[in-house]
Amino acid sequence: MARATFPFSAIVGQDEMKVAMLVAAVDQSIGGVLVFGDRGTGKSTTVRALAAVLPMMKAMDGCRYHCDPTAFDDWCADCRAAGKGKSVATPVPVVDLPLGATEDRVVGALDLERALAGEKVFEPGLLARANRGFLYIDEVNLLEDHLVDLLLDVAASGENVVEREGLSVRHPARFVLIGSGNPEEGELRPQLLDRFGLSVEVRTPGDIAARIEVVRRRDAFERNPEAFSETWKKPQDKLRRRIVAARSLLPSIDVPDAALERAARLCMTLGTDGLRGELTLIRTARAVAALDGNDTVGDAHLRRVAPLVLGHRLRRNPMDEAIASTRVCRAVEEVFGP
Repeated sequence: MARATFPFSAIVGQDEMKVAMLVAAVDQSIGGVLVFGDRGTGKSTTVRALAAVLPMMKAMDGCRYHCDPTAFDDWCADCRAAGKGKSVATPVPVVDLPLGATEDRVVGALDLERALAGEKVFEPGLLARANRGFLYIDEVNLLEDHLVDLLLDVAASGENVVEREGLSVRHPARFVLIGSGNPEEGELRPQLLDRFGLSVEVRTPGDIAARIEVVRRRDAFERNPEAFSETWKKPQDKLRRRIVAARSLLPSIDVPDAALERAARLCMTLGTDGLRGELTLIRTARAVAALDGNDTVGDAHLRRVAPLVLGHRLRRNPMDEAIASTRVCRAVEEVFGP
C-alpha cells in the first residue's frame, strides 16, 4: 500500500514556496524552482505534496519515457518505430535524485543481467523516469560537479544521450528541476543557479499561532494519515481543478505593453544580466494570472512574482549588503510605487 502524502492544501504558511510550485505546475517552461532555507521548514514536504495534487497526464501505453501522444516530434525511438499507439492516463512523475547517485543511475546504462546473456539492452535512468515531470534534488548545493554539468547539458537540450558499451541511445528528457538546500552548507554553482526560473527563501515561522498550527496538523497526519488526508480531500480536488483551469487559460492571457515596460524597467533598475529575467517575469506573471482566473497580466501579478523571479539573478553589490529579497522589494517600490 502506498504511503500517504501530506496534503499540499494543508501546508501552513510558506505562501511564496507554494505559489512557486503551482506556477511550475501550470507552466513547465518557466524553468524550475530553487528553495533555500532553514531545516525543517517543509521544503521536501511541499515538493512531495505537489506530486499528489497534480492532474494525471496522457502518455503512450508501455513507453518507458511516457511520451506525449500528441507530440510526435518529441517521441522516443521506440514510439516512433511502433507508430500510433494507445494512450493511457498516468501520474506526473516526481523523481528524487539522491546526492550519492552514480552517473549510470542518472542517465541510464546497459542492463547487466541481459548483457550476460549476450543481449545489449538499455536500462533507463532517473532522467528517463522524470521526463515530462519533476526532478527533485535535496541539498542541491552539495551535488557533485560532474552531475551538475550533466544536468545542465540535458536541461538545455531536452534530450539525454547515452553512448557507452556499444550502446547509442537518445531519449526525451524534459523535466522541471526542483532543488532545495541550506545556504549555510555551501553555495550553488552560478551555471546551475541560472537554470532555475524561480527561487524562494523559506524561514521558520516567527508567529506562534502559525507554529502551533503546523505542529497540530503534522501530529494529526502522523497519527492517522488516511483520516487526515480524507479531511483535506475537497481542498485538494479544488486545487487540482484550479491547476487544470489555469493550464487551459494560460495561452489566452493578454500581456499588455505596459506590463512589458514595467518588467523591463524593473530588471534595468536591478541590473540583471541578459533578458532571461524579463522573459521569466512575464511568464510567471502570466501563470499567476491564470491561477487567479484573470485574463490580463497587471501590476499586481508582476509585484507578486518579482521576488521569486529576480532574487537569485542579482549581481553582488559590495556597496549594498541588503539581502536579495530586500533589494528586489526596494526596486519594486521604485518602479511601481509604494
